[in-house]
Amino acid sequence: MRSKSNSLTVDDELMEDDLTEETTVAGSEDDDDVFNDDLKAEEGDKVESLDIDLSTKDLNREDDISSIQVYLNSIGKTPLLTAKEEIDLAKRIEKNDIQAKNHLIIANLRLVVSIAKRYCDLGLPLLDLIQEGNTGLIRAVEKYDYKKGYRFSTYATWWIRQAITRAIADKGRNIRLPVHATEAIQRLKKIRRQLTFDLGHYPSDEELATAAGLPLSKIRQLKRVVKRTVSLATPIGPDDDRSLVDLIEDEYSVHPTKTVIDKMLSEDIQELLDTLSPREREILTMRYGINDDRPCSLAEIGAKMGVTRERIRQIEAKALRKLHYYGQRKRLDEYLHDDA
Repeated sequence: MRSKSNSLTVDDELMEDDLTEETTVAGSEDDDDVFNDDLKAEEGDKVESLDIDLSTKDLNREDDISSIQVYLNSIGKTPLLTAKEEIDLAKRIEKNDIQAKNHLIIANLRLVVSIAKRYCDLGLPLLDLIQEGNTGLIRAVEKYDYKKGYRFSTYATWWIRQAITRAIADKGRNIRLPVHATEAIQRLKKIRRQLTFDLGHYPSDEELATAAGLPLSKIRQLKRVVKRTVSLATPIGPDDDRSLVDLIEDEYSVHPTKTVIDKMLSEDIQELLDTLSPREREILTMRYGINDDRPCSLAEIGAKMGVTRERIRQIEAKALRKLHYYGQRKRLDEYLHDDA
């Protein structure tokens, strides 16, 4: 079922599984080199409006909505920095000016919110995404080098995004995905939203594959792989007291039909045994472990009854001939056929 927004459904969350978690994980000392490779793609990022739909599925509790609204109002009071102000603060930070560091962080908190709200439907609440993004912002402040010529917001965007996608990979799913797989999901979701807007309808797998530059088989494979896990305690519906776990077959339980058939077979076997003499019945009971499930050898039975094993074999053969005759009359062979 599709959500009311243009975001992907659970089955449509895609990823590129050939992307692996290498040196681009936030926290690596070589991340500046990777960032420089992605610089052109990031330079267009702007701080988006802080207008957020507080009625989304991740914000359905009044306390969450209230907390976010208070936070947005608070960070919105700090004006955005100019390029010159960013450089001035960066120079002061080089001299271990804590006040300058805090100023640069606070002035960019709205950037974190702007980025975090793009990831609201990937498994973590917005408040958690903002918190994770703030750790990326702090890391960006610590590593920013104004001498390289790019704006701080461009550099920070990369770090914030890395922190958020790592958190989603680690915490947002019961089955962990690589960090870059999570980022790939988000990129493909953007492609699908754009296609929906451009085409005027929800794009097919073929259209998505063409736009994403991936084979159709890859798209379908990924749609099978990347699925959101659901708790077995999830209620079936508002008018049903059962949960999903109640619908799962117990592989170790005995089917009621088999229980009835086994009981009927046991009664028929006992009826057959009653056609034998007490001695014959006792020998077959011990020989085939009918009562204790432990078959006895001819020698063991002979020792217990004080006769030779050969005599026990003769009595057993005679008793089995009787059972064969009466068993045919009762048609016990029907129990050997599976009507299914």
